[in-house]
Amino acid sequence: MSEAIDAFGLILVPALPIVMMLAWCVPPWRCRIVCWTPWVAIPPLMLALGGGDTSVHLDWIIFGSVLVLDDTSRVFLGLSSLLWLGAGIYARDTLRGDERANQFRLLWLATMSGNYGLILSADVASFYAAFALMTFAGYGLVIHTRSPEALRAGRIYLVMAVIGEGLIIAGLLLAASRLASPLMPLLAELPAVIASSPHRDLTIGLLLAGFGIKAGLPLLHMWLPLAHPVAPIPASAVLSGAMIKAGLLGWMHTLPLGLVALGGWSTILIVAGLVAAIGAALIGINQTRPKTVLAYSSVSQMGLMTVGIGVGFGAPEIWPLMASAIALYALHHGLAKGSLFLGTGLAGPMAHPLANRLLWLVLALPALSLAGLMFSGAAAKNALKSVIDAAGPVAAWWTVLPMLLGVAAIGTTLLMARWLHLLRDHDRAPGTTREAWIGWGLVTAASVLGALAVPLVTGALPSADKLPDLVWPVIVGLILAVLAAPRLKPLSIPAGDLVVPIEKMVLRIGRGIRGA
Repeated sequence: MSEAIDAFGLILVPALPIVMMLAWCVPPWRCRIVCWTPWVAIPPLMLALGGGDTSVHLDWIIFGSVLVLDDTSRVFLGLSSLLWLGAGIYARDTLRGDERANQFRLLWLATMSGNYGLILSADVASFYAAFALMTFAGYGLVIHTRSPEALRAGRIYLVMAVIGEGLIIAGLLLAASRLASPLMPLLAELPAVIASSPHRDLTIGLLLAGFGIKAGLPLLHMWLPLAHPVAPIPASAVLSGAMIKAGLLGWMHTLPLGLVALGGWSTILIVAGLVAAIGAALIGINQTRPKTVLAYSSVSQMGLMTVGIGVGFGAPEIWPLMASAIALYALHHGLAKGSLFLGTGLAGPMAHPLANRLLWLVLALPALSLAGLMFSGAAAKNALKSVIDAAGPVAAWWTVLPMLLGVAAIGTTLLMARWLHLLRDHDRAPGTTREAWIGWGLVTAASVLGALAVPLVTGALPSADKLPDLVWPVIVGLILAVLAAPRLKPLSIPAGDLVVPIEKMVLRIGRGIRGA
């Protein structure tokens, strides 16, 4: 009986948001749909927390579909559903009086369905369809305000999304063509096929770049610092906390990790991850808007997870451990970042000075966790470093990885200090009343409780001899922040950084073509 319930839950999770969208088309039901929208995230949360490992085959769909709940999908589903629930409650409050509220809700449901669908999909067709649904419905969330800044960010988001989708479908088709039954390939079949393919490097390159756009790889990250600041705050929370992880999940599902040692790809990904982790921090501390700082922080944190993927390429024997460490890190980052984005909308002058200080202190908890000082952050970073240590020096230069990861942690600390500093002069988002506080409180409670529970459940809490390696970057970062805060004159680095000269070059080329 429980297996049947779990199987029904697998179908219900991605289908319910679509059913709600269709129900909204019936005018008498619209008021109820508005009230129920946030609670659509409860079934996936219940499935993630209480469902057993199960799968369901939907042979009646065109090419068939397979949905699976396993250890990896459970972590990502739990993370995503918590964020969609908290952000949905927050959105219901802040959308009151918004003339485009109904558009936002429909796109919200479509994006949510795609997010849940790609997490649970075990076949290539369903995964790609859900990924595309999430990506293109998310465009509507980015441009919700229709301001010139939002439309520009949406244009860049859409261009990069189309490029990414093209790269992904090319990589998936190239891999699936090697299968005996290419009409219904399973994701689990792809890594082995790619590992033995004569087009292995081309396929890996296509999938790395395609999913890398979503994951914020260097040179492919430019949409992130533009989209997050202009999107409504609830959308920013799920963009950064949940949707960005789709690229990471795509890598974990499709790449030949744990099967063959690929030193070249390992080096490329480790270097790219370190460039993202350190470079995004350097750019982020020069930003003047809190949400932009958080966007660059997301690029930086995804860089650390990219390093983990690179280590998996170099040392395939430790990939099962690394996959668990990356999933733990994704959970830790997603909850903390969701809390920070939602908290940004609540920060601002209050009637009582004590309330201001209390809110600032509570917001500092997930910030410190992200820097690696609190339990979940320390556990996540310890898990990542422990697996790297277990891999051994596959390449001679790997001996400097711990130091470089420490530098990245200093950057994260500086980013969080910069964000907290900017909140002092930040105005609270309009329309934030009780439900917005409840939504933020839910995500923050999950982040803080996770900080306490995750190390106990996973056993990933660092031993006493490893604490100095985890603590010194945070201490150095805090000292630098205190010393630099009074003297810091931010460099004029626009959000999106490299996209600005690229835009100018494209416009210049366009004018040249028209004038020819």
